Amino acid sequence: MEFDVGARLKQIREQHGLSQRALAQRAGVTNGTISLIEQNRSSPSVSSLRKVLQGIPMTLAEFFSSDDLPPPEQIFFKGDELIELAGELKGTVGQVSFRQVGDLRSRNLQILHERYAPGADTGRTMLQHESEEGGIVIKGQIELTVGDRKQLLGPGDAYFFDSRVPHRFRNVGDIECELISACTPPYL
Repeated sequence: MEFDVGARLKQIREQHGLSQRALAQRAGVTNGTISLIEQNRSSPSVSSLRKVLQGIPMTLAEFFSSDDLPPPEQIFFKGDELIELAGELKGTVGQVSFRQVGDLRSRNLQILHERYAPGADTGRTMLQHESEEGGIVIKGQIELTVGDRKQLLGPGDAYFFDSRVPHRFRNVGDIECELISACTPPYL
């Protein structure tokens, strides 16, 4: 039985939710190239196919494997599918919840839904890591210290800083503080 390169490429592209144009952009080829391969009107060289597959990303071995493809990458997440990380943190004071969007094994961006009970704190030892982070306060107030600068942020206020600078989050209010944050590369 002959392997159908075109059908396989189309199947993989669609499972990853990519249009021909999107895959072509990611792979650095023309969308006509993708179209011709999928229609079996062009038989790509090994190097050309490898270049196209890097846009997915996928190895040649995975492409030609007879095994079923892994499930497509999850794009949408229900609230109960977020991953609670606060149980893994040491040094926090009071109740802190960090709920992560998705699995980060193939990601360079971490998105968190954070909640701090009144009096909660990321700890006396300032956080410091090789990242950049930013966020927006949804409700309540959070005192954010970055280096020698301190600011009380409320609903609609935001922050964005180099995480290599020592920093600390503290809810000094009397209601829960809720915020959405992003960090790249992931820290927690």
